[in-house]
Amino acid sequence: MKRFIVLAMLLLGVGTLSAQQSFLDNQKMFPKVGEAYREKEELLKKEFEKKGLTYPAKYIFVRSFKLDSEMEIWVKNSVADTFRLFKSYRVCTLSGKMGPKRKEGDRQVPEGFYYINDFNPNSNYHLSLGINYPNFSDRILSDQKKPGGEIYIHGDCITVGCIPLTNEFIDEVYILAVNAKNAGQDFIPVHVFPVKFGNSRSLEYLGNFSLTDNSSKQFWTELRSAYDYFEKHHRLPVVMVDDRGKYIM
Repeated sequence: MKRFIVLAMLLLGVGTLSAQQSFLDNQKMFPKVGEAYREKEELLKKEFEKKGLTYPAKYIFVRSFKLDSEMEIWVKNSVADTFRLFKSYRVCTLSGKMGPKRKEGDRQVPEGFYYINDFNPNSNYHLSLGINYPNFSDRILSDQKKPGGEIYIHGDCITVGCIPLTNEFIDEVYILAVNAKNAGQDFIPVHVFPVKFGNSRSLEYLGNFSLTDNSSKQFWTELRSAYDYFEKHHRLPVVMVDDRGKYIM
């Protein structure tokens, strides 16, 4: 039960609401982050204003779609608010195929419910944001000895299992994430789906995707339930993990 409660809090993006005044300043001390703020912050402010949004967003939510090569940033400024879409970014390329990551070296991009657990201002891939693969579900369902790890949203437009963006795009996403963490969002949710389930062509491709068993189809049904809930309510669903590694809502 404790594991369920912790996971629910992480997926909702609930953190300590106290401001972390020094995090933003510390990040800006790194050359690539400081340059990103100088080049991008005013542009971001104007985009927020144009869309009727308040900058900086205190809460952000990241959704990524593998087949559609797209990553969305949703924002809000209080726990009670619903999320609003700020921007969609093009993901440069896809490593692996449809289906979750299950072992080290499989080149798969994870699928499931994660949160940002690392800010790397000195990344070899410009800037990078780590996600907490393997999560509770992955630890049960993936290779017990070598599940893999070090999965990032990063720049430089190359990948062997991560989510790559152009340097221009990662600059913006990194700034938004730094601002949210600085405002107190300790756990920034990242949901990774095989496809955008609302896209009929992508959904058709997924339905025709060749599988050796039904485990991935059942897994995708679990993911779609969370996707559909967010589409309807623009609020994050509470997703838990049972003893078999299955996501339940």
